[in-house]
Amino acid sequence: MVSSIIETPSVLQGYTSEAEGNLVLNLIPLPATSLFGTDGIRGRVGELLSAPLALEVGFWTGVVLRTQASHPGPIILGQDSRNSSDMLAMALSAGLTAAGLDVWYLGLCPTPCVAYLTSITDAIGGVMISASHNPPEDNGIKIFGADGAKLSQGLQAEIEAGLRGMASSSANASNCGRHYKRAELVKDYVEALKKPLHNAVNLQGMKIILDLAWGAAVELAPVVFREMGAEVICLHSEPDGDRINVNCGSTHLEILQATVKEYNADIGFAFDGDADRVLAVDNSGRPVNGDYILYLWGRSLQQRQQLPDNLIVSTVMANLGFEKAWKQLGGTLIRTNVGDQYVQAEMLRTGGMLGGEQSGHILCRHYGITGDGLLTALHIAALVQWSGVSLASMLEESFQTYPQLLRNVRVEDRSKRLGWKDCQPLQQAIARAEAAMTDSGRILVRASGTEPVIRVMVEAEAAELADYWTNELVSQVQQHLV
Repeated sequence: MVSSIIETPSVLQGYTSEAEGNLVLNLIPLPATSLFGTDGIRGRVGELLSAPLALEVGFWTGVVLRTQASHPGPIILGQDSRNSSDMLAMALSAGLTAAGLDVWYLGLCPTPCVAYLTSITDAIGGVMISASHNPPEDNGIKIFGADGAKLSQGLQAEIEAGLRGMASSSANASNCGRHYKRAELVKDYVEALKKPLHNAVNLQGMKIILDLAWGAAVELAPVVFREMGAEVICLHSEPDGDRINVNCGSTHLEILQATVKEYNADIGFAFDGDADRVLAVDNSGRPVNGDYILYLWGRSLQQRQQLPDNLIVSTVMANLGFEKAWKQLGGTLIRTNVGDQYVQAEMLRTGGMLGGEQSGHILCRHYGITGDGLLTALHIAALVQWSGVSLASMLEESFQTYPQLLRNVRVEDRSKRLGWKDCQPLQQAIARAEAAMTDSGRILVRASGTEPVIRVMVEAEAAELADYWTNELVSQVQQHLV
């Protein structure tokens, strides 16, 4: 049996020699900057993301995961409802099977489902096709290790080295893997969501509104909440690749807020396109972001002595009001860079059991291994049920946020976007803003790892200061980077 030597990133086209079995490869142009952002590979379909690239990503992912695996096993593959997800999933499967791995294809499912099933089976990794909260024309590739955690930066770098022709691998051209449809596995994820709560709480009597964003949670979320006893009303509840995340879901709460008030519901939850994050709306229609979710869940765990060192891990986006209130409860807040992979890494480093992002990625290691919107929503609903008071009342006893403004400025030029720190007029404006606010506010400017935007966040005790400096910094980005 002769092994083929794969030396350049390419589309697998055929054989140059039947005797040697060497695979013919065509170079795929790649951007000069890194393919991997804060949450895998993400971009516009037909521009950055294409079937040939997905095939290559699948192949090199298979090579890297197989090389570092402690045992042979399949790759678990899932997708969201985007129109391009079928195409990318099949191309990825082709690449993975070309690398000699079996693929267990789940079809439509939340990202945390892929992570969970990867962690409890003999799978050596998992791949999810989704661009999370991005618009329908975008898509992405998220890769998980055998433990269900986001793939380390080191292994991402190995995959990218293969894509860029800087690595070689032996691949047996006559020993391809197989593609299996394994949608039945999803029920194991559903049972894992319910198990910690089933004997402890019943959501009977609660009226809950779910905004499913036309995405990955449309089939599972209503079933889970109804089986837990809740009355459920669903919005945007079919898989729709043309409308996923469009004016709905966790980035657009207005319809959910209105519906909660219209039906006099107890609580509303809005998921993003792949359901790895969630935001809530209380019974009065007030938005409840990740800071409040972390505070309320953290306080409950603290009271039950289930929060080691009273530690919560969050990001640089966490509101100062949240941080000060948590410290008043005797807690500690550690901040990381934006991205749930950084939160997860810090939790593992410190032994923290609860962490997350203001945007709704919440990780609770008591119950899950990754950010999970469905899991978080179930536990927050249970927390309201246990408390015997409304979510609005619970929030009144929590904290007041500092005025915080976040503006996104679209910067299509990737090199300018990633090189924003070299823009002197912007750096000078940031220095002026920090000097003006001293300890009463914060400035955060960063290039998004998931969208072609520069994010400008200003937080201050006075709303006027936040508004003024947000406008000033946005103006500098528009003048010098757009």
